[in-house]
Amino acid sequence: MQRTLVMTVLGPDQTGLVGAIAGLVTEHGGNWLESRMSRLGGHFAGILRVEVPAEKESPLVVALQKLQVRGLTVVVHPDKAPEAARSTRLSLLEIVGQDRPGIVRQVSQALGSFGVNVEELETECASAAMSGETLFKARATVSIPEACDAERIRQELEKIAADLIVEISLAELPVKSG
Repeated sequence: MQRTLVMTVLGPDQTGLVGAIAGLVTEHGGNWLESRMSRLGGHFAGILRVEVPAEKESPLVVALQKLQVRGLTVVVHPDKAPEAARSTRLSLLEIVGQDRPGIVRQVSQALGSFGVNVEELETECASAAMSGETLFKARATVSIPEACDAERIRQELEKIAADLIVEISLAELPVKSG
């Protein structure tokens, strides 16, 4: 029987961390299913999902914990069984504007009030080409319940955009065919 595990990894960035994790997964008969990893502020941060034979789960977790000698913290959780399919639509949310505290908080609170789930989020601050001001940029995939009125969400986001002086767009993503 196979077990699916989700783990987070965090530590000082150094060459070979991904290889060390992948090596341990492979040594324990595991399969690397998916991951998101990045270098942020001199640290390596990631989340990954692996499948491993049930009898190898505990030895793999012990081996991963030994990476602490390299400064890497690994937290492992069993993957939850998939929820019953909810009727949702995936949309792309993009935000661009002058950086200021509270942008993510205001937008995420508004989305949460409509029952919208943030599936994936990437943010960055960068210098504006002409002015040199710091721009905040965000790109998120959000899951909107079918019963939710997307136009009402859009109106709420427009209010926030006007208040924060940012541009916010929300566009439904095409449905992937299997």
